[in-house]
Amino acid sequence: MSHVSSHSPHGQTSLHTVQVLGGGSAGSSAHVRSLAAGLAARGVRVTVCAPEEAALAYDFASTGARHVPVPRSGDPASVAALRAACAEADLVHAHGLHAALRASVALTGRRTPLVVTWHTRSHAEGARARVLRLLERRVARAAAVVLGTSSDLVDRARSRGARDARLAAIALPAPRRPEADAAVEEPESVRHKARAELGAVDRPLILAVGALERHRGYDHLLDATRVWRHLDPLPLLVVAGEGPERAVLQRRIEAEGLPARLVGRRDDVPELLAAADLAVVPSSWESRSVLAQEALHARVPLVATAVGGVPELVGDAAELVPYADAEALGTAVARLLADPVRRGELKARGAAQAATWPTEDETVTQVLSVYDELTQPLPYS
Repeated sequence: MSHVSSHSPHGQTSLHTVQVLGGGSAGSSAHVRSLAAGLAARGVRVTVCAPEEAALAYDFASTGARHVPVPRSGDPASVAALRAACAEADLVHAHGLHAALRASVALTGRRTPLVVTWHTRSHAEGARARVLRLLERRVARAAAVVLGTSSDLVDRARSRGARDARLAAIALPAPRRPEADAAVEEPESVRHKARAELGAVDRPLILAVGALERHRGYDHLLDATRVWRHLDPLPLLVVAGEGPERAVLQRRIEAEGLPARLVGRRDDVPELLAAADLAVVPSSWESRSVLAQEALHARVPLVATAVGGVPELVGDAAELVPYADAEALGTAVARLLADPVRRGELKARGAAQAATWPTEDETVTQVLSVYDELTQPLPYS
């Protein structure tokens, strides 16, 4: 089968691309859904290989794509299912390190081009870190093109031997809402309801969102709450997310009487964000933090660690502090709460910065240009 452009003339077979998603973070899963919708709208045949739970959460089939359930596992049966799904693909696009590794194994012996998007960086220590480097090297070298969601990920791919590594255009997908919620309440009503539920009607509300894992820096964020314990009214820190560190963090909150609540995984983060006075991203590393993007887009002042892709993402539209510096983090929060002029300035800067980010249409256009490079026949000399 000859490769043709996704913009093929009438009568030719359209490009068939397979999108491979592993466990999938919220960012990468939303990106695949957005990409599938945009590609299908442009006449590209799209197959999404993803676990059933991701398909249920992101409804890939409604984009016009075909969903093939492929477990996250790297066992032979999972790889065989992926290999079968890719049998007639003109190009395979894998999202994330583990999805890319399985895709490269499934494509062994085939000349199908592989594009890999690195959305984030895996975290490992000791022997696991050495294994991780080997996996990254294998994936980087197997890919025809690696798209990194931040400049440091592009540099990392190049250092691992990528033949072609580029900065990816990644849009913040528009939030999907059930039709039943279409007749939304007034913003002030939503804000009051969320604050009442969280117990922050008459006190400042500080919001953090993300999996409760060590690299997210929530231990330092809890330390930072001590800096603002003298404030009246006392601010409340709310952390939305689940993960292996929940029990440890909850014990600390209770034992030390910290002004913080863990509210678990939530599907109403936009409403929580609208109710918040500040958003906080305390991670040891981030590429394109979804919360940072949502906060700036929603005009909510942001305090974040100056790590990974965060500085280039937010520019001068957020207060940036060093990772693991609880004093700096807490001081930045307390200073912003006391300075409505600075908060107003950050809101305006945030909206302006958000307007510079790629749109979903621009994201699809970049990806299509990469696909065309890899699938169009070379002209005769």
